[in-house]
Order: sequence, then structure tokens, then C-alpha cells
Amino acid sequence: MSAAWRFQRLPSASPVIAFSARAAAILLALVIAGGVLSLTGASPLKLGQQVLSASFGSSFGFEDLGLLFIPLILTGLSVAVAQQIGAWNIGAEGQFYAGAFAAAAVGLFVPGLPMLILPMMFVAGLFGGAVWILVPTLARAYAGVSELITTLLMNFVAILLVYYVSTNAWRDRTANSATRRLSAEIPEFWGSVHWGLPVAIVVALLIAALLSFSRWGYEVRMVGSNPAAAHYAGMPVRRHLITVMLLSGAIAGLAGMLEIAGTVHRLQGGISNNYGYLGIMVAVLARNSAIGVIFSAALMAFILNSGIILQTQGLTTSAVLAITGLILFLTAIGDELAHYRIARDKA
Repeated sequence: MSAAWRFQRLPSASPVIAFSARAAAILLALVIAGGVLSLTGASPLKLGQQVLSASFGSSFGFEDLGLLFIPLILTGLSVAVAQQIGAWNIGAEGQFYAGAFAAAAVGLFVPGLPMLILPMMFVAGLFGGAVWILVPTLARAYAGVSELITTLLMNFVAILLVYYVSTNAWRDRTANSATRRLSAEIPEFWGSVHWGLPVAIVVALLIAALLSFSRWGYEVRMVGSNPAAAHYAGMPVRRHLITVMLLSGAIAGLAGMLEIAGTVHRLQGGISNNYGYLGIMVAVLARNSAIGVIFSAALMAFILNSGIILQTQGLTTSAVLAITGLILFLTAIGDELAHYRIARDKA
């Protein structure tokens, strides 16, 4: 009798193995990056100490992480929600801008008390994101057009629209490239971190509960895993597709609203900082889990904040992007390898 060894992929990985694989991947990425930096004359240990000190050594570091954490949770959740039904929402960036645009329109031009304007901005942000994904949604549902292309192309339209209104029609004459300050702002509860942080976490928890414990969530997951079987079972496949994609866009639009109402306080170009595109990586690292998005968004926020700190220490933007990409690349590989084990076949 002889035995052959092979890799066997498991449908899921234990939390301990998944965490260990991710930690090992990040450590390997840091070792590789440190080796390359040492060849250029830099001190990796000194840089790492400065990153940790700036991120966790003061309340200002935690506040910076918190402000990055908020939009990453929601854009990652937006992509993860669409993935539940088998759709790729590459347009979270555009929906982020659309939500910010709609919320800014209310905050700039609707008179009233801030306590009344803020809920209206909240609804406008959700509505703006949902409207921006509406055309790709209908094209996918009724014409079979790939949402990968349509959602991606809509990004450029939203970005250019915000650039135009913030530098022309809505421009503040004193700011030159942004609108005037909004009439309503989300209050802060810890330093510069506003109440958008608990809102984002609560939204992620509500979506997780809805997908896991409701009939609608079960049917959405069924449609995503096997549309033919779901249709045969009498589930409204097209209606669920439309509902989920509109929900995905609304969540990304909410991220834009929270960013301008809680962090930036005015509409301007470049407000997203690529949060929509980074949300794709957040969702992938979370394996499209609404709960996992919270933890992967925290990791992504730390990586982004570390990149900003490294740039202040003299590293070029290209070097920071290379290190960030290496960490994310190896982390994704580690997550995938966590699902494999070595099995022996007996012949």
C-alpha cells in the first residue's frame, strides 16, 4: 500500500488558522519591505517604531485611525453586500461621491435648524448612492449587462461632477476649490472622531443580522450561490438583485455623507481618498462577511495611516504604495492558504 500527499481545500477555515495565516502574511510582508528599505540606507526598525508610536502612542493617532475607519467600513460593506447575490459593485467610489453630492446639496441650500437638516442629509446620502447605482442595476437585471463595467464607468462621472460643482457652481469665493462650510455637522464624541463611527458599526451589525437571520437574507444568499435553483424554488431572483444592488449603493452613499458632514465639512474634489476602491479590498479580506468587514476595515485603516506616517519620514509615495500593496497581496494569499490542508490519499 502506498500513500500520496495532496492539498485539500476546505469550505471554511477555523478562526485560529485564519488569524494565524493573516498574521504570518503581514509579518512576511514587513520582513520583505524591511529588507528592501535597509538596502536603501533606511532603518526599518526605527520606521516601524515611529509608525506604532504615531498610531497608538497618543489620542491623536487613535483619532486619525477612527476617521479612516468610518468610510472603510461602509465602502467595504457596500461591496460585500453586493457580493452576497453574486454581483461586483466596483462603483462604490462613484456612489460615495454621489452620496456626498446629494448630502451637500441639502446642507448648502436647504434652510433650517441643524437638528432637522442632518437627518435630511442622511437620507439624501442614501438616496444619492442608490440613484448612482440604479442604471447599472437595471442594465444587469433586464439586459444582462455586466455591472463590472457600468459601475466602474459611473465612478468617473461622479468624480468629475463633484469637481465641477465644487470649483464652479457651488464654489466658495474664499476657498476657491471647495464649497462653503455645511450648515449642519455630525457632532464629535471623542476628539475629532464623530458619531459616524458608531453609526457605521451599527449599520454593519444590522446588515449582518439581516443577512443571517431573515428570510430575505436567506433568499439573497440562495440567489447568489445558485440562481437557477433559486428561480426553480420560486424566489424572485430579479427583484432580489435590484434590492441588493440598490442597498449596496445606498451604503456607499452613506459613507460619502458621513465624510462631508463629520470629517471634511464641505464638498470638494478628492474627498474620497480612494475609499471606494479600497472597499473592494476590505470586502475581499473579509470574505464578504458583514462582521468581518469591521475587522478588515480596521486593518486597512492602520495600513493607510502607516503610509501617511511613512511619507512624513521621507519615503516616497511610490515606496509607500509598494509596501501597502505587498501587505495586501500577501494577506490575501494567506487568507486563501488558510483554507487548505495537507491530506493523504491511500492507494
